[in-house]
Amino acid sequence: MARGVFGGRRACLAALSAAGPRRSSYGRPVGQTGRVAATDETTTGPRPERVPAGQGPGPGADAGAGAESGPETRPGSGPGDPPGGGAAPAPASADARMPRWLPRAVVLVLALVACFQLGSWAFHQLIGLFVNILIAFFLALAIEPAVAGMAARGMRRGFATFLVFLGVFVASAGFVALLGSILASQIVELVEGFPGYLDSVIGSINDTFHTDVSRLEIQDSLLRSDWLQKYVQNSASGVLDVSATVLGGLFKLLTIGLFSFYFAADGPRLRRALCSVLPPAKQAEVLRAWEIAVTKTGGYLYSRGLMALVSGAAHYVLLATLGVPYAPALAVWVGLVSQFIPTIGTYLAGALPILLAFSVSPWYALYVLGFVVVYQQFENYVLQPKLTSKTVDIHPAVAFGSVIAGTALLGAVGALVAIPATATMQAFLGAYVKRYAVTEDGASGASGASGGRTTPSRGRRVRIPGLRRRSPR
Repeated sequence: MARGVFGGRRACLAALSAAGPRRSSYGRPVGQTGRVAATDETTTGPRPERVPAGQGPGPGADAGAGAESGPETRPGSGPGDPPGGGAAPAPASADARMPRWLPRAVVLVLALVACFQLGSWAFHQLIGLFVNILIAFFLALAIEPAVAGMAARGMRRGFATFLVFLGVFVASAGFVALLGSILASQIVELVEGFPGYLDSVIGSINDTFHTDVSRLEIQDSLLRSDWLQKYVQNSASGVLDVSATVLGGLFKLLTIGLFSFYFAADGPRLRRALCSVLPPAKQAEVLRAWEIAVTKTGGYLYSRGLMALVSGAAHYVLLATLGVPYAPALAVWVGLVSQFIPTIGTYLAGALPILLAFSVSPWYALYVLGFVVVYQQFENYVLQPKLTSKTVDIHPAVAFGSVIAGTALLGAVGALVAIPATATMQAFLGAYVKRYAVTEDGASGASGASGGRTTPSRGRRVRIPGLRRRSPR
């Protein structure tokens, strides 16, 4: 009986303390009724026995059945609990709790991947525009000396740029007109002479194989053939593709022209806008790089233009002397193509005059071929070093490698801008890379070959700071 009473009392006190005991003014725990809560030190009597799982309550448990249902599962009521009735640590749950940083990290990774994919897609869509801007920038650098010279004489920079572009347009239109006249005349001659060529071929076949073939029968069979109709249909669709290609090329030319005009006309404003976001030390470096790029690109263009003029004049004299048709147009073709198309321009330029000279006489074609080879050697070893020594001084192997690299990166455009870009980079690196004199091996070898005797070198006197030389007594 006494055991049940004490057990019920302890259960009630434990429930009150677990419900959130408050402290009295003396620092001791107080129950909900204001009385001091009993602890293990103030409560007398033995602890109630813990009932094992699966067994019924012992004798005297009816008095505190309602109160004992709680403390059996509460911490601090067992014999192994820490002293003072403190709460034991809760057991670890089976499912680990997710870290707080994990959702943020996942969202950040997904955002970075999305931004990378979007940037890659936008770059591939705009790569054509970037190439056009690069070409326009190099063209603006090429005409910058001419525009700056006109502006220095009092002419407005925009009007000076317009005059330069007008001259370039007139020269390009004249070149295209000359080549077009050659091509159109050759096509007309081919169409007019085609029936005669066909009759001569048919006559030689009839004489050789003893056949009786007429040109009219061949024409009728060709006109009624299925493959000719399919070819005409495919050509009709091909005309649309060619028209779209031509329009796209014209739009690219217009884009390049507009950008290059703006870059050349607003060159000083563009430099100021670029340098305004840089510190003063970096501004000087940017302006220096800009001047180097203008010097090298403009020098490359003008040196090539001068060599094209000399080459065209020399080939015109030869072609006019031999009586080759279209000598002026062929001279312009040889001069421009041989100078502004790297590496293979010489061979492309010489092929057309050789073919037209062959139509006049095979010996004339041989003469033109020999002149092209000899002039190329003269240009490589005499003319080019003198003209490009102060503008674009690049080793031939470096120039060839830069052309290959530019072609691999940007195609024909890369081949055109590879040499001035390489010259600009070489000049920029040469301005900052410090060079040292190379020690010749002959000086060290001469000392070893003098019988093994070495002359003693005079030692230098080293003055140690803080050490005074004593005078002899």
